[in-house]
Amino acid sequence: MFLKKTFMLLLCMLMIVPAAAKSKTKVIAHRGYWKCEGSAQNSLKALERAAEIKVYGSEFDVHMTADGVLVVNHDNDINGVVIQKNNYSAIKDMKLSNGETIPTLEQYLQKAKEKGMKKVKLIFEIKNHASPEIDREVARKCMDMVKEYKLQKRTEYISFSIEVCKELVRQDSKAKVYPLDGKWTPEQLKEMGMAGMDYNYGVIAKNPTWVQECHDLGMKVNIWTVDKPEQMKQVYDWNADFITTDLPEQAQALLKEAK
Repeated sequence: MFLKKTFMLLLCMLMIVPAAAKSKTKVIAHRGYWKCEGSAQNSLKALERAAEIKVYGSEFDVHMTADGVLVVNHDNDINGVVIQKNNYSAIKDMKLSNGETIPTLEQYLQKAKEKGMKKVKLIFEIKNHASPEIDREVARKCMDMVKEYKLQKRTEYISFSIEVCKELVRQDSKAKVYPLDGKWTPEQLKEMGMAGMDYNYGVIAKNPTWVQECHDLGMKVNIWTVDKPEQMKQVYDWNADFITTDLPEQAQALLKEAK
């Protein structure tokens, strides 16, 4: 009788584990939570709203101006003025769609330190610059500012530039760094000291075994930018660690259904 009960208990545990595994995916708001009233992409309000809905992380993008100021913006230009080729004075008064001025990285990190904001992770994308040398310089400056604000434990770095990624790892081997370009296998990422991969949905769809391979190597997987419900469900079925989306509340709701 004892053996029979033990067998049934083990069988139940084996049935529960796969279902639980599908519920581990965490939501990252792409460029913050901006598809809501009063918000805008990469704005301080978008970071605040992401924290309010309790997503795992809020993603944002950083460029360096010609005179060395780090600013938060996705596109290379704002109102036609190319950020990396102009001094900060040329863009500092320009407005986002919600009326905010374009934030500096310092302003963004200050916002992240405010009360009520301290649980949301900062998913920090460093944009490509004109040369590998500048990429490495920007990586160092960004990491130095994160350290200045004592936000190392809350910050995870992503970039399409492998030079940025490698420099971040050189500066801090414990930093969580994820390449975005989809070129590297799990084994190659492990050798470079990366925390995992942050790849487009299409890349993972062609290489779905990479999710488990990363997990087997002790690394994590983020998949971007996933806005279609059927693709969100697929990400959960793959058991990816994170899903980056412009629709974080919808992703959260689907995740609850998947549990």
